[in-house]
Amino acid sequence: MEAYTGFAAVYDTFMDNIPYEEWCAYLKKLLLRYGVAEGILLELGCGTGSLTELLAESGYDMIGIDNAGEMLQLAVEKRVQSGRDILYLCQDMRAFELYGTVAAAVSVCDCMNYITETAELVTVFRLVNNYLDPGGVFIFDLNTEYKYRLLGDSTIAEDRDACSFIWENAYEEDEKINTYELSVFAKGSDGRYEKYHETHFQRAYSLEEIKHALITAGMEFLAAFDAFTFDPPKEDSERIYVIAGERGKERKK
Repeated sequence: MEAYTGFAAVYDTFMDNIPYEEWCAYLKKLLLRYGVAEGILLELGCGTGSLTELLAESGYDMIGIDNAGEMLQLAVEKRVQSGRDILYLCQDMRAFELYGTVAAAVSVCDCMNYITETAELVTVFRLVNNYLDPGGVFIFDLNTEYKYRLLGDSTIAEDRDACSFIWENAYEEDEKINTYELSVFAKGSDGRYEKYHETHFQRAYSLEEIKHALITAGMEFLAAFDAFTFDPPKEDSERIYVIAGERGKERKK
């Protein structure tokens, strides 16, 4: 089942603990570190546009791509409220198309973990490389295998005034596949609750697997950091950031 359909309507409610401003500040530091101070910025897996709006506010010309139409509708509503000039495209990141190149691409909130086949991950990297300006960079985060092992077979539940969810987690060590069984109960305008059920799959990749996929796609691995730091990944890092560089195009002289 396509992820983030029934959950889309209450996504921002349950993500209100995410420090998007801090995430944005860290991304800006990474972008500046690799020479991207301005220009067109592509966000893959932009969801409801919370981070997209902040990056646009920071001065980047934003393009947001997501394959969940329900999530993008909420992003469009935020764009109407802010008045910012953001282009949203409902596309699968494994087959996205742009009209031109971009200075950099970013993808956060473990979107790359949703690509569960290595060949498809290479396809994503190859597409990103194709649409990057010469010398452009791709910055993305990943949940680590350590984090999935930490979650193990666990159940998380949360109850709010207008909605609640039950999140059942299971991690298969051999396949490195983490399965989320998500049940959402959302209160409608008539006061009655409607239940939505979704199944999410994520894959744990080692850093070596990511490096190999980047090289196979024609990109250059530049660095990896323990999330929100400039330290190398540790054995107990739960999230890491990877920076990859464009290869194959000539820089303008």
